[in-house]
Amino acid sequence: MYAVVEAGGRQVELTAGRYVEIDMVAAETDQEYVFDRVLMIVDGADSMMGSPIIEGAKITARVIDHVRDKKLIVYKYRPKKGTRKRTGHRQHHTRVFISKIEVGGKVLAEVQDPKKEGKGGKAAKAEETAAPAKESKPAKETKAKAEPKETKEPKAEAKTTKKKADKE
Repeated sequence: MYAVVEAGGRQVELTAGRYVEIDMVAAETDQEYVFDRVLMIVDGADSMMGSPIIEGAKITARVIDHVRDKKLIVYKYRPKKGTRKRTGHRQHHTRVFISKIEVGGKVLAEVQDPKKEGKGGKAAKAEETAAPAKESKPAKETKAKAEPKETKEPKAEAKTTKKKADKE
């Protein structure tokens, strides 16, 4: 099951239990956000289309974080004029977790938010199975620097040249 909503002038496909990045919205982290401009809901063979929106339909989500996209480089150039301008832009996004899809008060799809689960949920099990904290070990003693190796002196007598061997 999924729904198509209008968010920030764009159409976004939302599924319960998924994380989605949308254009930045004025909502605090861990606050509930509601998409009320639902354009279409598809549930297997059943689907509802709005004209332009479905009355009484809403999608509930929780704001996870506000993030920024990768930097886009904008380079303006006019040939033969010596004009060059390089600027960058990072778009702001809001990351949300889709928790519920409902129409006219009837819940069509609902997923328990992993951050907001009670003590019986996955978060509690993860805390129970977490390994105990390791005790800190004493710092290692530093070794004294090794003395430099002795260099061998070259043997002058061992070297012979062809000229000396020919003369003898």
